Amino acid sequence: MNITTNPQVETKFSNYPPNIKAKLLNLRRIILETAEGIDSIQELEETLKWGEPSYLVKKGSTVRMDWKEKTPNQYAIYFKCTSKLVSTFKVVYGDTFNYEKNRAIVFKLDEEVPEEILSHCVALALTYHQVKHLPLLGA
Repeated sequence: MNITTNPQVETKFSNYPPNIKAKLLNLRRIILETAEGIDSIQELEETLKWGEPSYLVKKGSTVRMDWKEKTPNQYAIYFKCTSKLVSTFKVVYGDTFNYEKNRAIVFKLDEEVPEEILSHCVALALTYHQVKHLPLLGA
């Protein structure tokens, strides 16, 4: 898989507080490892959208992440709010996650990230346009 990274992404990560940077780099690792494991993904673009680290692939839905000073005790991974992604996660994984409406999975700073389950959610997003017609996105 070929990864194209906008240099501004590194600047964004370096501007997070160290403890937050570590949390977001862990999400980044999960996203990249998940993408690597999907045969249909040949190219991944890492860029900033709305000032947030974002991951784009053909035939997929954008995945973003961020931490905000106004909610300093949490960080989130964002999905397109008009997609069926978060509503599907709620059905399939219930209260495994804390959700922000139909747009995000939110983690508290002291919370353990369920990596295998999150990776499945990321995979559904990265293949969204291939699975959106399936009941529960094929989950």
